[in-house]
Amino acid sequence: MIRTLWLLLTLTAAPALAADVCPVLRGQTSASEVATRIAAFACEEHQLWHRPFIDADGRLAGSTVREAETGLLANGEQAGRRVAGYWRDSGLLGRAAGRPGAAECGHAGMGGPPSAGCRAFIVDAPWSAVFVSWVLRRAGLPGFAAATSHLAYVRGAYREPEASAYRVTDPVTARPAPGDLLCHVRSNPRIYGFGGLAGLLSAGEEGLGMHCDIVVAVDPDRDGLAYLVGGNVLDGVTMRLLPLTAGGRFRDLPMRRLDAPACTPDTPAACNANRQDWAVLLQLRPQQELARLTPPLPMATSPAYPSPAMPAQPPGTPAGCCIYCVAGDTSVPRCPKGASPGDDW
Repeated sequence: MIRTLWLLLTLTAAPALAADVCPVLRGQTSASEVATRIAAFACEEHQLWHRPFIDADGRLAGSTVREAETGLLANGEQAGRRVAGYWRDSGLLGRAAGRPGAAECGHAGMGGPPSAGCRAFIVDAPWSAVFVSWVLRRAGLPGFAAATSHLAYVRGAYREPEASAYRVTDPVTARPAPGDLLCHVRSNPRIYGFGGLAGLLSAGEEGLGMHCDIVVAVDPDRDGLAYLVGGNVLDGVTMRLLPLTAGGRFRDLPMRRLDAPACTPDTPAACNANRQDWAVLLQLRPQQELARLTPPLPMATSPAYPSPAMPAQPPGTPAGCCIYCVAGDTSVPRCPKGASPGDDW
């Protein structure tokens, strides 16, 4: 799980050159171009999480609600329930069935806060790849298999390029575009970069911690920035700003170095949340090529594995609670006494 390891620096009061692109993009979830839909769904989520961001200098700001808190998102939904929905509706919750608390997250949409077990699962289980999978499935992207790890779809694009919605490219030289995925290798005793990651995938290595952000907009002419949105960053859905060259490539993409000083109050210049082991840019194929790939699966509408069946409730039972409850199921609250005729508990 991505954790904040950098010093939080207060942003200056000077007017920023960047302007958030998501308020406009979020309304285009029904666009004909799949790249636009991907950007729109990612932006819609970023708006719900009160727009936390990492600026072009790697400074963190605007984090107001965290993944398993009872704090509310912009639509009034609890943050933890939203994360449980990413797991459930992407169809990936069943793959985490062995983790404590995962089963309880299948009921997180039934009313009330997620159970203690579900909240523990949300905190302990990394969900950044689940968020990417949720967005891409919402957007109806063909040729993409949802996964709980970023490495899975990076590997798929590398080993089966003709079947994948993405092409593997070097983030230092490629031009990003909406719908692309920019990925880095998470903290590791070595630096991979594009060449090292390609070598690892060629050798058949399966285990590697990664993180990918979704490119939602690039504007080299207006403000010289790329806008990206990622999940499980600052324990929420967070925007990242990265500078671009006039030609539309990433400008001086901050790279992690093993010999770099640690980020501490004594070395604030070493604190940059954008300084990562950027290893690959997954470039979205053109619309006409995507049309030839395997059609996307529909969004999941129910838990990905069986959950305890709720018994029939008496007429007049309020929504979101139970009079006749499943023993041991703490995710659905019992209705208050007197809420329905015949309620005598």
